[in-house]
Amino acid sequence: MKTARKYLIPAGMLLVFEAVAVALWLTKANIFYLFNFTYIGVSVSLGILLFIKKYKYARRVVQLLVGLYMLVFLGFIRGENMQIEGFWYYLFTGVFEAATIHYAVAKIFGPLIFGRGWCGYACWTAMVLDFLPYKTPAGPRKKLGWIRYVTFAASLIFVSALFLAKAGNIEKIMFWAFIIGNAVYYALGITAAFIFKDNRAFCKYFCPVTVFLKPASYFSLFRVKCDKSKCVGCGKCKKVCPMDVDMTDNSRKRKNGTECILCLECAENCPKNAL
Repeated sequence: MKTARKYLIPAGMLLVFEAVAVALWLTKANIFYLFNFTYIGVSVSLGILLFIKKYKYARRVVQLLVGLYMLVFLGFIRGENMQIEGFWYYLFTGVFEAATIHYAVAKIFGPLIFGRGWCGYACWTAMVLDFLPYKTPAGPRKKLGWIRYVTFAASLIFVSALFLAKAGNIEKIMFWAFIIGNAVYYALGITAAFIFKDNRAFCKYFCPVTVFLKPASYFSLFRVKCDKSKCVGCGKCKKVCPMDVDMTDNSRKRKNGTECILCLECAENCPKNAL
């Protein structure tokens, strides 16, 4: 019974994505959505299953499957701007397609269920940054989180300016904005990682998407919790956490609680299986 219970999480995650896939397929009359969200759901569920089987690179498998799919197939091949600029673009045009659906599912309402899981398993920027050498932060978190609000505002101002100026061929502009934006994100992310000796420095200080992710993540259904009866207070979970989250505190107000990306490094390294 206990063994079977382990598989409820991957099965449940697959059902959530499949429900979204079918709902969008039927309401939008476009079978692409059935393929799109089924693929992502299968990829995420596979990663969770591999983690249950204690496969070391389970999360990386999901990052590559989902990240490359969204960056290369949806972005470069299909020409859809899946960055935050694409979200503003489709929102302003009043079209519930591509980036607006993506943001609604993964970054606005989805975090109510799986928190910042997007950051840990699907983000194509973090997919590259996680291969850098600073997997554990070398020092304490810097007070630079305000920068994310600047980049968030800049993305909104950029797209707003295009509409106010009535720019021609705006779809082509958005495609190039996707390419250039990703190049800037990678350059900034890699540079920040080496400066702060922290692979996730970009996520902590610069990423504009976290402005959407953090509020809903506070109420996340799926959370890492600590079994106080097993915890010996060794502090290892805090040392290995790439996002500086205090996993020994089960309250929603725990330190950096809305930063948890469900990478489960804490659980893997806990000597007492308390997480």
